Amino acid sequence: MEILKNYINGSWTQSSENETINVVNPANQEVLAMVPFGDKTAIDVDSAVAAAAEALKEWRETPVMRRVQPLFKLKYLLEENIDEIARLITLECGKSFAESKAEMQRAIENVETACGTPMLIQSEFSENVAPGIDEFMIRQAVGVCVCISPFNFPGMIPFWFLPYAIACGNSFIIKPSEKVPLTMMKVFELIDQLELPKGLINLVHGGKQSVDALLDNPEVKAISFVGSTNVARYIYQRGAANGKRVQAQGGAKNPVIVMPDADIEMAAKIVADSVYGCAGQRCLAASNIITVADDKGFIKEALVEAAKSKTTGFGLDAGIEMGPVITPDSKSRVEYLISKGVSEGANLLLDGRNANISGYEKGNFIKPTILENVALDGEVIKTEIFGPVMSLLHMKTIDDAIDFVNSNNYGNMACLFTSSGLNARTFRNRANAGNIGINIGVAAPMAQFPFSGWNNSFFGDLHGQGRHAIEFFTQTKVVIERWPKEWTRKF
Repeated sequence: MEILKNYINGSWTQSSENETINVVNPANQEVLAMVPFGDKTAIDVDSAVAAAAEALKEWRETPVMRRVQPLFKLKYLLEENIDEIARLITLECGKSFAESKAEMQRAIENVETACGTPMLIQSEFSENVAPGIDEFMIRQAVGVCVCISPFNFPGMIPFWFLPYAIACGNSFIIKPSEKVPLTMMKVFELIDQLELPKGLINLVHGGKQSVDALLDNPEVKAISFVGSTNVARYIYQRGAANGKRVQAQGGAKNPVIVMPDADIEMAAKIVADSVYGCAGQRCLAASNIITVADDKGFIKEALVEAAKSKTTGFGLDAGIEMGPVITPDSKSRVEYLISKGVSEGANLLLDGRNANISGYEKGNFIKPTILENVALDGEVIKTEIFGPVMSLLHMKTIDDAIDFVNSNNYGNMACLFTSSGLNARTFRNRANAGNIGINIGVAAPMAQFPFSGWNNSFFGDLHGQGRHAIEFFTQTKVVIERWPKEWTRKF
């Protein structure tokens, strides 16, 4: 069985750590590879940081027009290999092939956007701020930057950061999730084909030991993270305490309001896609669904039927819309929260536990589940389930629904389905969330816009993607110049 290597200083290198853990296909428990995991991975981190720091010396002085040239080739290579990368995502992460391919398309869009860095990095100039004095601002590289990537989007998330970081003149290190390292291994085979300075982009494996080593290394200047809120808070606190700039995306409990004037059939389908896409394992998955004035139960009925229609199975099989959750522990946790919701008084409209998928009996499968009238003072209503579970609530007015939305400790996304422009305007103005959807089930920003987040869904100031990424990966320098005439040498 293959033991995965690190990519440090332009070469594939064996880890200093001999201990490993298995990379497992969540659909059938097949062991796909083994990844280094233990205290000695911190040694690998130090080697990667040293290589990145050395490569930085040349790269930060390279003109920005030259820095983006490798990104054009990277975009081409990702497009040429998108099917193979998507297949790896499905094998190790579990999502359907269509979801995996869509994930990589989002990654490619970020590479494409970062190719515009020569324009995005431009700044301001003011002539004669005082007699004979000019003042201007320039943006320069931050230094060695790091991405600590989650399991649920192993292909997309690193590209919220990597292309912008190197286009801005930084060097970069990726620490993929130990659950899903194969996707980045393939991506780095492509990166190895680029004409980049050795050590500019590195990959190191490991778990918490690797993360802590990155957070503590003084040469690392910026940390980008996506994951659970508890870990995001930890990374933000420890990174900031060490003087680093940090952007840490946390968890979510995303609410969706469905008004009676919405296109019910369309809304139900889109909401079901949002709740059950990627088996609910995404930070923009809809979770708490609020119907407004649904006295006759039309919206409720449409949601139940849309959930029932979802096909669950191995993501590489034809027609599959939803795969397994990532680990047996994740499955147990989700099933516990379903039971907890029932014990707190919820009505179980659809029970996805004890799913039996023919040929994949060992898989971590849970079928679409709906809990109706979840207790507002209970555990489930406020817990990120990270599984294919819809919490269905009924309220009388849009004001009641918005008040509920704003009681959320998270703030990643909030959506509204309506045909009323007034309702839409009221909602987008009042809802406390960083990404707002109107008749959209997954308000995922395109690469030109930042992936926003509020409250306990984000720690930091600048988000991933777009101009926020350019600002995060550069530091500003203000220059004030005077050139008196009497100092000018006359010829």
